[in-house]
Amino acid sequence: MKLLFLEPFFGGSHRDFARGLCDHSGHDITLVTLPARFWKWRMRGAALHFARTMPPPQDFDGLITTDLMSLSDLKMLVGSKLPPALVYFHENQITYPLAQGETRDVQFGFTDITTALAADRILFNSHTHCRTFFMALPGFLKMMPEFHPLWVIDAIRAKAGVLHPGCRFRPGEPALADLEDGPPLIIWNHRWEFDKNPADFFGALDTIRERGFEFRLALLGENFQTVPKPFIQAKERLGASIVCYGFEKSRTAYQQWLQKGSIVISTAHQENFGISMVEAIRHGCLPLLPDRLAYPEILPEEFHQRFLYRSQRDLEEKLARMLSHSADFEDCRQPLAAAMEEYAWALMAPRYDREFEKLVARR
Repeated sequence: MKLLFLEPFFGGSHRDFARGLCDHSGHDITLVTLPARFWKWRMRGAALHFARTMPPPQDFDGLITTDLMSLSDLKMLVGSKLPPALVYFHENQITYPLAQGETRDVQFGFTDITTALAADRILFNSHTHCRTFFMALPGFLKMMPEFHPLWVIDAIRAKAGVLHPGCRFRPGEPALADLEDGPPLIIWNHRWEFDKNPADFFGALDTIRERGFEFRLALLGENFQTVPKPFIQAKERLGASIVCYGFEKSRTAYQQWLQKGSIVISTAHQENFGISMVEAIRHGCLPLLPDRLAYPEILPEEFHQRFLYRSQRDLEEKLARMLSHSADFEDCRQPLAAAMEEYAWALMAPRYDREFEKLVARR
């Protein structure tokens, strides 16, 4: 089949998903993108851009797009020439956390709703994301002063499913590298943005350092605009411990950093799946994750007690134990890495292809 993929925000997890799907699908996917900036304007205006610049939609069997575009606007602009559409929800603007001092613009939540209604099929990237979306939807609709359109809940649910994103590593027994001598390497490989909560991450490192623990620090991950203050301040305090500061453009070099890593930490306020964490664990990092969001869904249950934390103090205590008794955790590295195999694109892509085949069959 010929499929058209419109990605209005080609960066981060959106970019990884789009590239991985195009590389591993058994179908012919044409990818058309916009740069990963100004997400609010993408939701408002990407459909206007794509309506005039995308290849002729009637040449394709199906359409794929993501949540940062108004599909209802595109359908209105293009009309019956648009093929059946599948929308992949990486995030949604009804439950997404707000930065300090920011007020929620409900228009973006309603764009998510109308996009979902316009789609023929919707896929969420985790059961956690799907569940929280539908839990929040009634309250969001009741914010309207009258005529609450609660019918949309069942209408959206009827076409919704869950399919984890694939990750760019090969299936097969993971070959983990031997860790380097010297202080353990702690990895941060998330976006440099408020929703990933860098303040608590650096707060935990400050506490650990005050208690006399030594470590090295690799600060990876993308930063789309100005460098957030917690990273600037951390560079001043922890500069001697930092061995990498900033986004690693080379995929090979990025994976090499993960293979060198001892521990990977998340303090995120928002994470609907966690591609970066799955990749780090697959390459040998031991995780420390909050006992919330999508992390309990992704981490096998037998590892929850050792690697999920419930408070900032619990994070600091677990981190201290992993640094002081590292040998006690080494037997977890290989089975954790092996458990991530199910997310390899080579195994996930056939499941997506079946979704596309069902999408087109409905036509």
